[in-house]
Amino acid sequence: MIKKITTPLTKDKVKSLIAGDIVYISGTIYTARDVAHQRLLKSIEKGEKLPFNIKDSIIYYVGPAPAKPDDVIGSAGPTTSYRMDNLTLPLLKLGLKGMVGKGDRSLNVLEGIKRYECVYFAAVGGAGALIANSIKESEIIAYEDLGAEAIRKLKVENFPVTVVIDSKGNNLYTIERKKYERK
Repeated sequence: MIKKITTPLTKDKVKSLIAGDIVYISGTIYTARDVAHQRLLKSIEKGEKLPFNIKDSIIYYVGPAPAKPDDVIGSAGPTTSYRMDNLTLPLLKLGLKGMVGKGDRSLNVLEGIKRYECVYFAAVGGAGALIANSIKESEIIAYEDLGAEAIRKLKVENFPVTVVIDSKGNNLYTIERKKYERK
């Protein structure tokens, strides 16, 4: 089913999403990759304030290419999500409700998605230039020294994703593989 949602990604919105849904997100999302996640966790451990309100937020695993003149952002394709798997649960515990990347997640993250009622979306790898068209504003808000991997606040319109793991733990990768297994 095709759905349109606007951030913040509340618990009710999360519960309405089912593995396989095509979703167009509008509103604010944030970017973060491995090193930014490590820094976020260090801030959590130290009891420091995070650079954005994680509750009901979406993090997009991306390190965008530099913007060309007159563009908001360069190519912004997803990075492989499993690299954030051992860094994800503390953010889910604080209220992160959505993650966008590519590829499957670990069993640990799958269980965290169910426990904290979150959702994992996939963006199409190789479609970074197309995805960038849905990004209307981009502002570095933390860790500027990380360059492309700095945390950005993005304003998006109809940002295209697919629900891969819903809040009940239904995993599109598993569901679809089973359809084609030989008996």
